[in-house]
Amino acid sequence: MVNEETSEVAKKPPPIFKDPTFQQRFRPTNSSGKKRIWRSLKQVLAQERALPWPTDVVHYSSINAPPSFKPAKKYSDISGLSARYTDPQTKLYYATTEEFMTVRSLPMDITAGYLALRGASSIVG
Repeated sequence: MVNEETSEVAKKPPPIFKDPTFQQRFRPTNSSGKKRIWRSLKQVLAQERALPWPTDVVHYSSINAPPSFKPAKKYSDISGLSARYTDPQTKLYYATTEEFMTVRSLPMDITAGYLALRGASSIVG
């Protein structure tokens, strides 16, 4: 009985994924043994801009995304938390009542600095 089971196991063909003649072709190794260097998106874009491309070719720097329909998220200028409120006097975003008290107590030059960091177009002055 045991001999029949071992003979059946021995007769089964080896699985296809265990092919001994398989050679990996999609990641060749260099002769020096160095690993493949991965490039960031910034490097890829810079390399693409340097090449002479025909006008009808689509590449990374020619892809334009449509504007988002969702409103931009607002974050508190003081804490960085998700802000639900805007101070009408200083135009700074705040999330809690404690931050509101802090925003109101700030001098105008600090307020202008926060607005400049955020990139607000109308700086209080």
